[in-house]
Amino acid sequence: MVELKFELEGGDFSRAGYASSEVKKILKQLNVDSRVIKRIVVALYEAEVNVVAHAWRGDIGVLIEPNRVMITLKDEGPGIDDIERAMQEGFSTATEKVRSMGFGAGMGLPNIRKNTDELTVESKVNKGTKVVFINYL
Repeated sequence: MVELKFELEGGDFSRAGYASSEVKKILKQLNVDSRVIKRIVVALYEAEVNVVAHAWRGDIGVLIEPNRVMITLKDEGPGIDDIERAMQEGFSTATEKVRSMGFGAGMGLPNIRKNTDELTVESKVNKGTKVVFINYL
């Protein structure tokens, strides 16, 4: 079992992708199937960008077990007022500044859902969001 923790700051796009890159390295060292690694890395990267683009700060917890990888992201931010709508491709609340950097196309949560075996999203407006996803190895 491997446990990892990462921190994210809202607006710091230079760090978005660091956690997914580190997780990818470890999963490769553990000889996890490359197709599974790709799904995990895509989901985690999308989740990292969501936190950086929308929240004030966030934490990532990664638990790598023999049969699964569970990733938990908790952020402090505006939250998601309509999770069902946010899960639709193309729906975005990203600012113009975020969009001008090439992010905020409304594919984050849909891509996370497509690349995970289990996904839960909980959110409280003006408090933050918790995203938990699992991929089986």
